[in-house]
Amino acid sequence: MRTRSVIVCLAALLVLSGCGAQVEEAPPESGGAAVTVQNCRAPLTVPGRPARVVTNDTGITEIMFALGLSDRMAGYASYAGKERDIESSPWRADFRRTTSLGDGFTREVIQSADPDFVFAGWNYGFKESTGVTPDWIRTLGATPYQLTEACRQPGTTERGIMPPLDALYSDLANIGDIFGVRDRADALVAAYRAEVAKADETAPPIDRRARVFLFDSADPNPFTSGRYAAPQQIISEAGGANIFADLADSWTSTSWEAAAQRDPQVILIVDYGAGPQNTVDAKIRQLATHPLMSQTEAVREKRFLALPYAALVEGPRNPAAITQVARYLRSKGF
Repeated sequence: MRTRSVIVCLAALLVLSGCGAQVEEAPPESGGAAVTVQNCRAPLTVPGRPARVVTNDTGITEIMFALGLSDRMAGYASYAGKERDIESSPWRADFRRTTSLGDGFTREVIQSADPDFVFAGWNYGFKESTGVTPDWIRTLGATPYQLTEACRQPGTTERGIMPPLDALYSDLANIGDIFGVRDRADALVAAYRAEVAKADETAPPIDRRARVFLFDSADPNPFTSGRYAAPQQIISEAGGANIFADLADSWTSTSWEAAAQRDPQVILIVDYGAGPQNTVDAKIRQLATHPLMSQTEAVREKRFLALPYAALVEGPRNPAAITQVARYLRSKGF
């Protein structure tokens, strides 16, 4: 790892996306000894430094890019409409020079890429219904690495085992160890912690924080963030209060009745381009015409903030998202 990259990252405490984008791409050494890390509270041994990595989802892929590991990528898959995420990404150039495997994270797609390391997560590509599971990845002779935000709680399919930012920092450190770039990971984490602390400095007291509803989509019930998904800490570190922080899950469904009863003062909208029903304008219209949500303070006062999907799932855009949410809340008097 080149010393200059660390200096650039540590200096760019207030421009986190820029820091990630400026990591120099000096190829890491080949081979390497076996490395064991803790992944989803279990030891995971990687036999050598992976050379053909397959990822699923834009946030996960950006973790690799932020660490300067695009040269190790065999390809990435994502969701329909990912173009909006890629266009807003600080790592657009990395996406363009990395093979896109399309919108389906299937067994056939993964096998065709011939990976030795697969980075995904439960509901971020790993699903029993498709047969794409960590155990199946092992049958290919590849190592499965699970996104920590999506680790399953013991004995359940509910996800989340630690605070969301801790999950991000854990994954950066683990991937740094596996690929021999731990100094890059440590530099990023130090910069991210500094940006988060700066946003938190302006946060109001707990009893004066805005009630914030994270709205992803509705089909027909609203999909939102519990306490273990990234928006929980994006909202709380920005000085707001997630109205569904009591749900001990990651991304999860709730009811319109519950959302309206908690009377959000601000609504944070996930912006992704998967069909006309998922545009920001379409979601705002849905909220404004809903008989219950239309009566909430956020809808009456038109307090909507939209951020890209990749900023709101676990990934290196999270700290900058905290800064954006904090600025919005302060601009509205919260």
